[in-house]
Amino acid sequence: MLVKGLLAALALLGIYFLLVGLISGFSFAWEQFGRYWYFILSLAAGFGIQVSLYSRLRELVGKNSNRGVVAVSGTTSTFAMVSCCSHYLVNILPILGISGVLTLVAQYQIELFWVGLSANLLGILYLVSRLRKVKTR
Repeated sequence: MLVKGLLAALALLGIYFLLVGLISGFSFAWEQFGRYWYFILSLAAGFGIQVSLYSRLRELVGKNSNRGVVAVSGTTSTFAMVSCCSHYLVNILPILGISGVLTLVAQYQIELFWVGLSANLLGILYLVSRLRKVKTR
């Protein structure tokens, strides 16, 4: 259970470094990580905690438990982490008309980190409440 959570957190960090590295270069990814490490590690840890909680819930309840919360929160966490550097896509994707969206994302990157952290917290609280209900039966 804990191993799954740790692997999920590491996978999310890997996705961050891969996406940002491919977009803007790996030295830039490390620079951004150095600047926003507390957000990025918090997002990855929150996702890892959710995966651990979900794994435990699935052990107790069976395979019919709700995967949607973990998926949505994981997607939000990944989006928030990658958003810190996505404004550099403007340099390579202006033809696709995405530059306005990416500029907006870059402008609100800190707020997006908070949205991701909030989604993590809500997911954790939901999974803890489900675990408590299962254990009291």
